[in-house]
Amino acid sequence: MNEAQAARPVDEMSFKEASVELEQIVRSLEQGDLELEDALGRYARGVELLRSLRERLAHAEQKVQVLMDAASDVAVADTTAAPSTAFINE
Repeated sequence: MNEAQAARPVDEMSFKEASVELEQIVRSLEQGDLELEDALGRYARGVELLRSLRERLAHAEQKVQVLMDAASDVAVADTTAAPSTAFINE
């Protein structure tokens, strides 16, 4: 993670950018070779990224649910009882 990424506000990042940075932070923390202060700073940034990603996912799930509800409210015409145009034209 470079300094420009760390200084960039999370809300200005795309979902993909935030998730990639979070993955990088997790990898660097798992290696265990960071100084304590750097590890704490990266951990705090990771928490911020994770919170943002979870909020975005929850918002996307709500949008999908609204769309699914709207789609289920659309009345579908029952054409099974309607005569075929082939019979009408004969």
